[in-house]
Amino acid sequence: MAEPLTDTVNRPGTGARGAETSAPSRPGLFTALRILGVLARRALLLAVLLAVLFAAIELLPGDAATATADRGESAADIAERRALLGLDRPVMERFTDWMTGLPTGDLGMSARGEPVVDLLARPFPNTLLLGGLALLVTLLASLALGGWAALRPGGRVDRVISATATGILALPEFVVAVALVLVFAQGLAWLPAVTLSDSDGAPASWQMLVLPVVALSIPQIGWNTRIVRAALADEARAPHVETAVLDGLPSHRVLTHHVLPGALPAIAAGLATSTGMLLGGAVVVETIFNYPGIGAVLAGAVTDRDSPVIAGVVAVTGAVITGVLLLADLVRARASGGSL
Repeated sequence: MAEPLTDTVNRPGTGARGAETSAPSRPGLFTALRILGVLARRALLLAVLLAVLFAAIELLPGDAATATADRGESAADIAERRALLGLDRPVMERFTDWMTGLPTGDLGMSARGEPVVDLLARPFPNTLLLGGLALLVTLLASLALGGWAALRPGGRVDRVISATATGILALPEFVVAVALVLVFAQGLAWLPAVTLSDSDGAPASWQMLVLPVVALSIPQIGWNTRIVRAALADEARAPHVETAVLDGLPSHRVLTHHVLPGALPAIAAGLATSTGMLLGGAVVVETIFNYPGIGAVLAGAVTDRDSPVIAGVVAVTGAVITGVLLLADLVRARASGGSL
């Protein structure tokens, strides 16, 4: 016997009303699981990188006990410090202990007896400020240059921008930094060549940020301008864009309302890639400009063979890059109307 129609309609999970209540939860749950899967894979990759890092530091000549020893210390004193730092234990055992505290935010102790979290608490926000400003400058400049070149494909402006972007892409950050110091600090005396810190450890004035930000941004502007130009060119061949052109819409409106939205996934992926390059290049740029970031901390840790500090810098930086990559994945999924 057929079931009554009212039972079919009102039964939870069946009929039109049940579909309305149950269907929306499935895409949300699927997206959440995909996000967790992406985060798990990147966390595993970061853990492998940290293990390789610990092993590589172990292969360097000397150790943290000898590197941080005071002049005149005896072999017994150094052996005592080595035992205190746990350097007499196998490297994988030390790495496992360090990784155990990582989920709780415990990055261990430095070779000089200071918590790594406290050691990074002041300089890392300065590095994030430098990298964030450089990323913003990169975004604005690459969108402007790539969009300008895309307005006249194959024209003189397009050729000049493309050639210039290719040229500056090949320039290392330290070369750009030295050139900026020679021209704008020593030659024209417009901007300071070094960064002074205030009582909080931050740059004393905004002028001291200009040259480091520009030095970091220029190579990434070249990289992202090419990505923006290529993404806009690919999207310009889409049928809906051709229809907008045939309708007589102005070129700038076609670019901003029809081409750019479809090019966002590729642009977001390029910027996410630049995040890692900016944070990596910041170490070199900070050293040149005496910027109070993690560059000096990392350089000192390498000199001291200080595994927990080096691993802490890599872990925190990796977490920031992972967050930016996840954001880029979400932008790409949103723009394409799909999932991660």
